[in-house]
Amino acid sequence: MEEEVNQKVVSLCVRSARFTGAELAKLLKMFLEAQKQKSNQYAKGKQSLKELTGQNAGVTSIEISDKNIKTFERVARKYGIDFALKKDKNCKPPKYYVFFKGRDMDAMAMAFKEYVASSNHKRKAPGIKKMLEHFKVKSQEHSRQNEKTKTRERGGSL
Repeated sequence: MEEEVNQKVVSLCVRSARFTGAELAKLLKMFLEAQKQKSNQYAKGKQSLKELTGQNAGVTSIEISDKNIKTFERVARKYGIDFALKKDKNCKPPKYYVFFKGRDMDAMAMAFKEYVASSNHKRKAPGIKKMLEHFKVKSQEHSRQNEKTKTRERGGSL
């Protein structure tokens, strides 16, 4: 592999009446700018499986449930992971697979830890309806106590 990198040659063809050092410097600057733009072409974040495999980085996959896809996307964006989602329709219920680059393995491990922790936290947390019901009961008790005190005050003054 190192030999291939060492043996790569760049050929530039220029038509010019006079070729000076300034022309050569200008030509090399143009070439380097084109190479920078070419290297930044790859998509980031969520993308199609074809785009992801086209980046020649090696692909790894993990199975995920359909209920948690949006939550996972938020965490993956936070960690800057390039990934692709694929739905396997052959199974019932259908399975979803997350494909990501092999070199993102450490970032993916961190993202999955955070994702699993957040999903477990959501399961343990009481629902909003239960919380509101709890406050509703407290407010009703408080209003009953206020009514009792008002009736005592009124009854005692008559």
